[in-house]
Amino acid sequence: MKTLIDIQKKLLPDLLTVMQKRYRILQYIRLNEPIGRRSLSVALDITERVLRSEVDFLKEQELIVMNSAGMALTDDGYQVLFELEEMMKEVAGISVLEKKLQEKLQIKNVIIVPGNSDYSPFAKQEMGRAAAVCLKSYLEDEAIVAVTGGTTIAAVAEMITPDARFKNVVFVPARGGLDEKMENQANTICAKMAEKALGTYRLLYVPDQVGEEAYQSIIAEPTVSEVLNHIKSASIVVHGIGDAKTMAERRRTAPENLKKILEGEAVAEAFGYYFNSDGEVVHKVKTIGIQLDDLKNAKCVIAVAGGASKAKAIQAFMKKGQDTILITDESAANELVKGLSLTNK
Repeated sequence: MKTLIDIQKKLLPDLLTVMQKRYRILQYIRLNEPIGRRSLSVALDITERVLRSEVDFLKEQELIVMNSAGMALTDDGYQVLFELEEMMKEVAGISVLEKKLQEKLQIKNVIIVPGNSDYSPFAKQEMGRAAAVCLKSYLEDEAIVAVTGGTTIAAVAEMITPDARFKNVVFVPARGGLDEKMENQANTICAKMAEKALGTYRLLYVPDQVGEEAYQSIIAEPTVSEVLNHIKSASIVVHGIGDAKTMAERRRTAPENLKKILEGEAVAEAFGYYFNSDGEVVHKVKTIGIQLDDLKNAKCVIAVAGGASKAKAIQAFMKKGQDTILITDESAANELVKGLSLTNK
């Protein structure tokens, strides 16, 4: 395929440009259908006049349908997107970037989507879709899926679609989190995933951070203990990776612990652990839920994080996550490859 793409770039460069533009239009419609032409024009930064001609073409090819609610993909449109995905990655150089990053991080697999999720909701949606597809590929009957909170994992929940294999799947929150915004709590995301997938769920109604005495008291509760057993038995874990300082401030960390995190030069947070750039734990919050050692028991661990601002955090956590599948965006991937190349010199 690469040889054919190289030939097309030389002989028909305009063809690839047009294909990329129409592919991007179909992608955005898929993620936001039904969507109006004006909204699509603004989102993709394409003039309405240019977009009108592209949309008319796609409609003539029976790849989209238009009605009063907006535009949506046809079955043929979905099939074209599916068949073009790998080719478009080759055209954009993303396939090469995936392999390079996987080798440099020495992890199980890397999936990269176009864009920068620091600024583009579209990129975050695409990461969510890629994670949902990846999750489905690892599903087994009666699997337990543990999910963390945060806006990125919420995007994964949005992209989950029903599948017969989800019928006996149990979704559980990976940790407590009653001090988070409701829409970003692991409980909320877990329930939404189960609802969209037509699976089942168990919830964990406990704070995210507790003292030692409260911790022992809470985990002794039968209902909490039962859910914790499910969480620790999870065969699939889907989680985000946070910037250390941002997460510490968001969780209203006590001043003495915040000082410890900053003085330890922590750059990443996941599961209540704060990591420095060498992947060393500089602070651990007493959390009720999944622990770092529990990841060793999972058959599949999917980390979803993107944006150039997250590159250092991703790199730090991946030093502990060799069996992880990383789903990220192009911006973070480029920063990671650049940073890792400098480190290895």
